Amino acid sequence: MKTLTKEMQAAITPSMALDLLKEGNKRFVNNLKANRNLLQQANETSDGQHPFAIILSCIDSRTSAELIFDQGLGDIFSVRIAGNIINEDILGSMEFACKVAGSKIIVVLGHTKCGAIKGACDHVEMGNLTALLTKIRPAVENETETKENRNSKNSVFVENVATINVKRTVRAIMERSTILKEMIENKQIGIIGGTHDITTGQVSFYPDTMHFGS
Repeated sequence: MKTLTKEMQAAITPSMALDLLKEGNKRFVNNLKANRNLLQQANETSDGQHPFAIILSCIDSRTSAELIFDQGLGDIFSVRIAGNIINEDILGSMEFACKVAGSKIIVVLGHTKCGAIKGACDHVEMGNLTALLTKIRPAVENETETKENRNSKNSVFVENVATINVKRTVRAIMERSTILKEMIENKQIGIIGGTHDITTGQVSFYPDTMHFGS
């Protein structure tokens, strides 16, 4: 697998970027990793990087974007925070990745059985985690299907909240960043949300979160 160059990155469209991630996840699920020399990639990217995607995912140890999408050094920017939420710093990182470094797609990636989502469902309060979980609370409140057992012991409720949280984050990125919104509208980049099943390794994308230009 070749190391991405500026020319290769420039030739990738948002749709192509999504296909690269889908193909990589298919390899991961089937345990067919692409043949790449990571040390060589380290050397070849030492003077510059040209990632084709930026992926916002959870800190969960089972959800490494590089692994589940079978990508090498220099291929993707990886932003990780509990509950795959956003803040000003993460938005700034995304703006750098897309506007400055040339990435073509933003992915907001949740995952099944997420501890941060469960914490928000249970109204957990603990030190600085309290403020973080507060950012997920709107997704809990937006889940109106579940009438009883609205807590982490209800797996259906937890996964519903996780999905809502991803979709809210995708919308928030476009609402809170004029730079990224304009790039999406001009079809320079795309954005999409999805979920990683930690049991199977498979990533499922949400078509209703896909924005690849108006």
